[in-house]
Amino acid sequence: MSHDAASVETALAYVDAHRDRFLNELFDLLRIPSISTLPKYKKDVRRAAKYIAREMEDIGLKKVKVIKTDGHPLVYGEWMEAEGKPTVLLYGHYDVQPVDPIELWNSDPFEPEVRNDNIYARGAVDDKGQIFGLLKALEALMRTYHGLPVNVRVLIEGEEEAGGESIEAYVRAHPNKLQCDTVYIADTGMPAPGTPSIVYGLRGITYTEFEAKGAARDLHSGSFGGVAPNPIHALALVLAGLKGADGHITIPELYERLKGVSDEERALWSRSPVDTPALLKKEMGIDSLPGETAIDPRERLAARPTLEVHGIRGGFVDEGAKTVIPAIAVAKVSLRLPPELLPKDVLPLLQRRVAQLCPEGVTITVREIHSGEGVSVPLDSVYIRAAEQALEQEWGRPPVFEREGGSIPVAALFDQILHAPVVLMGSGLPDDNIHAPNEKYHLPNYYHNIRQAVRFFDILGRDPAVLARPARMSAAAAAHATPKPAAPANGASATGATARRPARATKAKQATETKV
Repeated sequence: MSHDAASVETALAYVDAHRDRFLNELFDLLRIPSISTLPKYKKDVRRAAKYIAREMEDIGLKKVKVIKTDGHPLVYGEWMEAEGKPTVLLYGHYDVQPVDPIELWNSDPFEPEVRNDNIYARGAVDDKGQIFGLLKALEALMRTYHGLPVNVRVLIEGEEEAGGESIEAYVRAHPNKLQCDTVYIADTGMPAPGTPSIVYGLRGITYTEFEAKGAARDLHSGSFGGVAPNPIHALALVLAGLKGADGHITIPELYERLKGVSDEERALWSRSPVDTPALLKKEMGIDSLPGETAIDPRERLAARPTLEVHGIRGGFVDEGAKTVIPAIAVAKVSLRLPPELLPKDVLPLLQRRVAQLCPEGVTITVREIHSGEGVSVPLDSVYIRAAEQALEQEWGRPPVFEREGGSIPVAALFDQILHAPVVLMGSGLPDDNIHAPNEKYHLPNYYHNIRQAVRFFDILGRDPAVLARPARMSAAAAAHATPKPAAPANGASATGATARRPARATKAKQATETKV
């Protein structure tokens, strides 16, 4: 059928008419404790995968399957009947973080409830609520358009919070099954209520474990104190030496390789009405922003490397006293990395610096637990411009453009393997308590997320600049003037692949297309 403004309004009216059902169905998903990092929840993770698969089937997607992997299942579905139209790959994850410390929750993390116009539950915003919203957008379009304005593939994983090895293996093994023109991810946020945003850059990450070893066994501090090595103290010295009080990481090569922030980016940042420093202080409940104080906080948040200590384990930590010098201590340490800093290059630099700082009598081993590269999307991508238009229509104001400090390693993987620009367009808020007790999702934003996705898909299906499918806006005019080869009948991408750096080697587990 012809897709026009009236068609869009019909789809949006469908969303508004089914708000209660959309919320209740999300609640059913949120009740499933799909914690991917804890083995005792393995059956629940699989149950969540099957729930997502049933939802895809009910919407009308085809070739729906729950894909068995060496880890947790992937869920796939597609609708490829919009001949000559772009193909969009939707990505999200149905797994969630652990809920500890449970005593800090004001309600059961797996019994969702609405308070003060917020949905409170683990996974409400990260990422069950956001990816489920994209599925509801597809439902609205299928029911009102009697089809979709674009071709769609959907790939949802259950290991994002646990390293994402299975999806990496699947994407590398089956790139032809995932061919697309763009990837749409809603696992991001907005800088403030009512201020939509497009995230065009993400940092990468290397998450490591430092293991410090001293004596062959735990020692009595009275008998050996003063002559024995102490691994906890050694870790404290090393960690303090890795980053100064000024927030500067003492690995000079990191800064030598930084590209910095362009004038174009700074001009886009200036469009934001948000007072970032004030917002950050309010959100964290602090009076100052420690770190590299001479550098814009927005740049420190997203375009600079960071080093953070997440936990230290060793010795005696229970109630009471025990005068022990531990033989072993462990620290969890991560570095967030701008896209130009690759984890495979940074890890040996970190290991070398730790060796330089390690005190006598102790050995420290640095082991990588997981990593992922950052990603940067060209600001003149036609898909970014379509997203900008969709957000302005939905929110009544142009979006701000942001880099985000977090990491979505699979976004870089899609960029490398599928050669498809990634659109990061979510609706979370800074105070949503992601990964923390009392995680929430602002209820109006749940519906905005659905509606902006409807608008985005519609624009992609009818905008001539998008239908020509150049990689960049700068090529759009020429592409529109000069006839392109016909798009493949199944709607697969006709975009020429640009030169990319070679895909990095992977240790990821393999996935097979057998149903669970």
